[in-house]
Amino acid sequence: MLTLVLDQGSKVWALGALTPGEPRDLLGPALRLNLIRNPGAAFSLGDSVTWLLTLVALGIVVWVGRAATRVGHGGWAVTLGMLLGGAIGNLIDRILRAPGFGRGHVVDFIDYFGLFIGNVADIAIVVAAAFGAVLAVRGIPLEGVTHGRHEAGDGHRGTEATSGDADV
Repeated sequence: MLTLVLDQGSKVWALGALTPGEPRDLLGPALRLNLIRNPGAAFSLGDSVTWLLTLVALGIVVWVGRAATRVGHGGWAVTLGMLLGGAIGNLIDRILRAPGFGRGHVVDFIDYFGLFIGNVADIAIVVAAAFGAVLAVRGIPLEGVTHGRHEAGDGHRGTEATSGDADV
């Protein structure tokens, strides 16, 4: 929820405070505020199939919502929460913004080195992907089962646990 509120609030701010085509330097050319309306995905890929991006985002929201019912680890809860907030934030733009339902352009305004422009939802999605990768590499599945044991809700370790096991 926090991700969604920050994303939508920052987009409202950007639309009121920034003018397209008039970037504002924050850290010189390395980090700027530069308002655009993006019909595509990252790097404006798929800008002619906005409706398809809307369906993909909707699918991600449904998948994350279903996966969230199985979460047994706090790290995964944070990861899925950030992913869900970011996906819904950009999905709201696709559904409610011009040029029309399911074809709306996403409000982007954070310009990184002149290479790409994103928003708070995009940051959350990238951070969630990084968190998810770390959890996966550490062998921590969504359900909270690690190294052949289940994390017990009563604080006791299963008999399979060894003294070398560590929780994230």
